[in-house]
Formats: sequence, structure tokens, C-alpha cells
Amino acid sequence: MRSSLRTPASLALATLAAVVAPTARLQAQQFDEFIAVDASVVALTNVKVIDGTGAPARVGQTVIIEDGRISAVGAMEELAGRLGSAEVLDLPGHTVIPGLVGLHNHSYYTGGNGRAAQLSFSGSRLYLASGVTTIRTTGARAPYEELNLKRDIDAGRTIGPTMYTTGPYLTGEQGSPTMAHLDGPETARRLVRYWAEEGASWFKAYTWISREELAAAIDEAHKHGVKVTAHLCSVGYREAVAAGIDNLEHGLFANSEYYSGKQPDQCPSGFRGQYGDLDIESEAVQATFRDMIENDVPMTSTLAVYEISVPGRGPIDERVYDILAPEIAAEVREIADVVRNATLESGIGISPAVYQKALEYEYAFVQAGGTLAAGVDPTGYGAAPPGYGDQRNFELLLEAGFTVPEVVQIMTANGAEVLDGLDEFGTIEAGKLADLVVLEGDPERDGHIKNTKIVFRHGIGWDAPKLIDSIRGLVGIR
Repeated sequence: MRSSLRTPASLALATLAAVVAPTARLQAQQFDEFIAVDASVVALTNVKVIDGTGAPARVGQTVIIEDGRISAVGAMEELAGRLGSAEVLDLPGHTVIPGLVGLHNHSYYTGGNGRAAQLSFSGSRLYLASGVTTIRTTGARAPYEELNLKRDIDAGRTIGPTMYTTGPYLTGEQGSPTMAHLDGPETARRLVRYWAEEGASWFKAYTWISREELAAAIDEAHKHGVKVTAHLCSVGYREAVAAGIDNLEHGLFANSEYYSGKQPDQCPSGFRGQYGDLDIESEAVQATFRDMIENDVPMTSTLAVYEISVPGRGPIDERVYDILAPEIAAEVREIADVVRNATLESGIGISPAVYQKALEYEYAFVQAGGTLAAGVDPTGYGAAPPGYGDQRNFELLLEAGFTVPEVVQIMTANGAEVLDGLDEFGTIEAGKLADLVVLEGDPERDGHIKNTKIVFRHGIGWDAPKLIDSIRGLVGIR
């Protein structure tokens, strides 16, 4: 990525090594009941492979895992002589994809009537059970809890995905009480220095940050070998690119620069209301794409968290209510019913026309040559929880016009590329970490990736249904 060129080489390598080092052996067999496979050599045979590179799917494949890494991928007949003492899992009717890389996947959750909770227990397990083997938290409400959770996962003390943690949100005078409210560029620099030294690998700028504050935060972050992404509004995407931003979140939903009344450093309320008839082929939109692509700035898709607020869409997946704490599930269901059944004239939720433009915006960005990754953002009123929301993103990206191999690439390899980890994870290739998802069924036929059976992280195969059972009724409270 562009920003890695200005990152001190030694610090960048140290950061990557910390992220991709093989997981410490799980302590005292305390998690044995959730482990489906833990052998030094494992062979997944008779599977369909969608490898994350964007290449067409391949059937009749074998994937061999040795000591936590993929040692071979190929046709069954070609690798039959290499199985040796491997633990062989013959899996006809199953598909193997790379572990999902959630690029906007908080360690907390908001739902119902203003609830918010850190999900260091249930969220981590739900991500992994859903096939998400790597996350970037993309804004922290409790940065120390995130840093400690990452350390516990790396040490084998806790179940969860590989984590890239972020410092506190950087915003202006408005914003949540849990965010860092900046009062100028020097405050931005001070906060970035402190949290970079504490171990944050990314920062997230938020809605009301000014151009000057954003530029200062980016400059200071790059001095410390870390990066900055943003959920913007006061600052437009082209302005952020000019300031040296590394990533931009939410696609069209957070870009106010097409609003006719936009003023510098001001977030226009309701700006998306003008976007229902936005011309994606217009010079304004294409100029945004050119700036992002020429400066190697990726975009993160978070369609699931917006789709839950669009009237007229289908019902929320019942699995969501099943894993939420009962009281929270009731509140989320009540809100979802109101939103989904709202009339267009009511003004409730996100306009279907605007939502359709957001789909078109992301598809057009990729067609123009941009890098698109994805994450769930388990916020809003709570109907897109960790993991399950990532799985919903798969379906929504298909709706946007991408093919199944393209969607898998967006949700795996592209996320790894943004995190500068593509040499180690994100695709199914020999030599890479064995971060893999075994799906029952065929995504190209089924149109979804809901049926996770085994999720391998660093070569340990987790029993996805058992992990789900262990947190059913707890999501949203712990």
C-alpha cells in the first residue's frame, strides 16, 4: 500500500510479525470442547476452493495444512501421495475459502434503545465462528480492553480472531463522550503519539474532525509507523486523500463532498438525502475515484449496517435474534419492524434510492480500478452483529453486481492487502497461514456463506456451531 512506503521499515516489519506470529498453544486444554481439528498435518480433501485471488472456483481440490500453514493446494489426484500421516477430512459438498478479514469490525456492539457493550467474550467467538479470522477494530470505545484482548488471543488465553487494534476515535467538539474531542492539530498529534506508543496500529478519524486536525493526525501517525482511516463528513474524501489518509470507510454513505451546500470543515446534516439521483458517472464522482486510486487509498464497504435501516427490505435474519440477549433481541426486533415496514413518505431510515446508489458507487469504484474491502460495523440499532453482519455483507456485495470469486477477494485478500498482510494471509496459497473457512454447501449456488462448519485460524480448526452455542443469548451484554 502507498503508506507502507513512508513507514519505517523496521517498525513495519515488527508490527506485521506481531500480528502474524503463530498463535501460542492454547493453555491447559481449556478450549478443547470447541476444537474440531488440532493436528500437525491436516488434509481437507474433495472440496471446492475459492482462493481469494479472484480466480474462478476449483472443484475436486485438496488443501494440506502443516504446522499452522498451508503447504499445498491442488487437485486431489495430484496430492494423493502427499497425505502421509495427515489427519484427513473428506468433505464432499463443502467449499473452502480464506478466513474473512473484517476491516471495520469493532470489539463493541450497540443495539436496541441506546445500549452499548464491549464484547470481548461473545463478540470474539462470534466473529471466529462466522469465518472472520482477522479484524481491524476501526475505532475503539475502550482501547485498553482491545489491546488486552488482542494480547490474550495471541497468547492462547482467549478465543478470537487476529486483531489489529485502533486508538480512540478522533473527532471534533461534537461526537460521543467515549471519543477523543480534539481542539486543534496539536491535540491530535499528542493523542496519536500516546496511543501509537501504547500499541495501537491504526487510528480512526470521525465525523466532525477538521481538515487541519486530520492532516496533523495523519502526519503524526505516519511518523510512528501507524495508519489512519476515517468515517468522514466535515472533510470530503478528496480533501482526506490530499492530507495523506490511508483508507476511507463506508463508501458513499460518509462522503459529503457531493452535497450542493457543503462548507469547509462543516458536516451538513442529512446530506445523503441529495444522493438518490447522484450520477455515478459524473465528473465529481469520477474525480473522487481518480484521487483515491492514484494515491492507493482503499475504500471499506459496510453495507450490512446501513441495509438494516432501509425500508422495504426483507426481514432480518432470525439467527440475529437467536444469538442476542433476549431483552436486546426484543428491542432490536421492535426497531427493525418499524424501519422495514416504514413508508417512503415517513422519512424513517435510509432511502432505498440512496442505498441503491451506494451499491452502484462501490461497484463503480472497483470497475475504475479501486481496492474495496469490507467489514460489518456492528453498531446502529444492532441488527448487524459481529460475524453475522460480515456474512450478510457477502450477500449484499453480490447484490451490488460482483461475482462470488470477486466478493471473496474483497472480503479476504483485499482486507489483507490494506493491512499490509497479504504475504501472510488472505488467500489460499502454499506458504500462507492456514486461516481458512470450511463451508457446508456452495456459495456460488447458495448465494451466502452462513453455514460455517470449521474455521481454521493459524492451523487450529474451530467447531463453528459449538462456538455459536457457547454465546447464544449473551451477545450484547458481554
